[in-house]
Amino acid sequence: MLQSPVHTLKGVGPRGAEQLSALGIDTIGDLLFYFPFRYEDYAVRRLEEVEHEEKVTLQGTVHTEPELRFYGKKKSRLTIRVLVDGYLVQAVFFNQPFLKRQIHLGEDIVFFGKMNRHRLMVEGAVLKQPTEDGSIEPVYPLKGDLKLYSLKKWIAGALEQYKEDIPEILPERLLETYRLFPRAEACYYLHFPQDMDRFHQARRRMVYEELLQFQLKMQYLRWRSKQSDKGMAKSWDQQQLQAFLGRLPFSLTHAQERVLGEILDDLRAGTRMNRLLQGDVGSGKTIIAAAGMYAAVLSGSQAALMVPTEILAEQHAASLNELFDGMGVSIAHLSGSSGVKKRRETLAALRDGSIDMIIGTHALIQEGVDFHQLGFVITDEQHRFGVQQRRVLKEKGLDPDVLFMTATPIPRTLSITAFGDMDVSTIDEMPAGRKPIETYWAKPDTLPRVLRFIEKQAAAGRQAYVICPLIEESDMLDVQNAIDLHRDIQGALPGLTTGLMHGRLSSDEKETAMQAFASGDTDILVSTTVVEVGVNVPNATVMVIYDANRFGLAQLHQLRGRVGRGSDQSYCILLADPKSDSGKERMAVMTETNDGFELSQRDLELRGPGDFFGHKQSGLPVMKVADIVEDYRTLEAARKDAAALIASDAFWNDPAYEGLRTWLQQQDVFQQAAMD
Repeated sequence: MLQSPVHTLKGVGPRGAEQLSALGIDTIGDLLFYFPFRYEDYAVRRLEEVEHEEKVTLQGTVHTEPELRFYGKKKSRLTIRVLVDGYLVQAVFFNQPFLKRQIHLGEDIVFFGKMNRHRLMVEGAVLKQPTEDGSIEPVYPLKGDLKLYSLKKWIAGALEQYKEDIPEILPERLLETYRLFPRAEACYYLHFPQDMDRFHQARRRMVYEELLQFQLKMQYLRWRSKQSDKGMAKSWDQQQLQAFLGRLPFSLTHAQERVLGEILDDLRAGTRMNRLLQGDVGSGKTIIAAAGMYAAVLSGSQAALMVPTEILAEQHAASLNELFDGMGVSIAHLSGSSGVKKRRETLAALRDGSIDMIIGTHALIQEGVDFHQLGFVITDEQHRFGVQQRRVLKEKGLDPDVLFMTATPIPRTLSITAFGDMDVSTIDEMPAGRKPIETYWAKPDTLPRVLRFIEKQAAAGRQAYVICPLIEESDMLDVQNAIDLHRDIQGALPGLTTGLMHGRLSSDEKETAMQAFASGDTDILVSTTVVEVGVNVPNATVMVIYDANRFGLAQLHQLRGRVGRGSDQSYCILLADPKSDSGKERMAVMTETNDGFELSQRDLELRGPGDFFGHKQSGLPVMKVADIVEDYRTLEAARKDAAALIASDAFWNDPAYEGLRTWLQQQDVFQQAAMD
């Protein structure tokens, strides 16, 4: 019955069905599960309980006559002072001039709006009727000329007629374990919350269901991968691997040892590795990757490392050659700029197996690049490559183990959501002896002083980055741009060499600019965020970020990580004049900690999951009810429950789980697993 077209519902008709279809509502079931995206709580609150910028309902006595002012075309502002809990609160009503005749001195009123605690003002106020019940009002996303009244009327009609047809998909065991509302009851109270307790219980039920469903898909893909991806179990001489680790001029941290153990266990297993390795800038991911590659080589396999830029490929190749000097490991480098002769020789050596390790850019996945026995693939800064690019490299071997690496610390809630079908290893400990980068927040007009500081650093043989958000002047945003800033710095510091790099340069031009900086030919590099990932210039000790409030915390931390790579003290200077509280908080947090995981969690809380990576992340699900930041404990529980269910015989055979089984079979997850 829930699959019946929505136009069959009394009162909807063809026009209503058209309006609902624009919202993605085509069936009765779609309508019943079209939940509000937020709720307004119109219950009267005490002033002392209200937070800054919180929407709130207050009750008080009108203390001054309404003051009405008009501005612009048909725009008005009506202001009154209301005595609330012993304080005079200014209530501001926009474009409601008729209220001047309705609000009278000395009467009690109830009003709703956004509280500005700094000015003791409620902005965008509206009058409300005193009420005991129904103080929680749902707010739905609407399109076109569809009215909220009509939508709520149709939902009420659908619930009255079809509530008993809403199937329960959770087994009794889970309902009892978590004391969850039945599905139909939860659906009703999410649309028509009678009180806060029933609303919270209804939401808790639907949040768990939604997160469990998502995790069932993730855990099924993960389980299916382990069942079907019969990789090649690798074995090696452990003494040789220990000899390599013993050659290092430092000891591995506990976190590095733990993560290396997880990777080596995967290499030994008979199923293909599908692991994400995340670690803060400078946490030592490269040495772990090198040890894993060496274990693969000792087992008779070849190993490949794919990175996003040519300069990063060259740096990794040089680093690995130094690490394995004199150990009989053949290491090659392949990129788009490799000469014809060198490329031909490298490809031939890859095919006959005389190359053990290959480091390169996307050139590794081009046609004609064939391996003798590729057994281990590592993709560095994995989010810079598309899924298809990563898949092509994986398919160049006979079921090779696959490791993805990222220097963007990802909060646990995001890692088990966006990467729920993968194993995740985390290096959450920095090597001993690294000097923390000193971070300062200053106003943009202090740039002349900052340039003097850069000049002193350059006189001591050091280099500096200056980062800004835009390439050229824009009328839309009042932010510094790279081209103008480059010109200004050249004029202010004529004795220094200043380079320029941005996204509109060709690949060759960017490589040239970066090479000049890496080799020390350039003292200062003015750039947009194209230097964010992977570049290693140990001599650079100053990172200046102009208009720093335009960046998220994760991106600021990545930029800061471009310095502090040598033995000298390094500095990060944030030039910003943020107007919003969240902008000021981001700047303050950056000066308080160098811990990327702490910053990533704060960034997630401030900006939300959709913008965490600086753009919409395709791996993140669109949730109707759940919030993966606020509901992280439920997400953890759902992940554990889903993993246990997928691995159990009962889930696949017991009638108690038929609802969840049927739901899972209706998803594209089985087809997706077959494709992978």
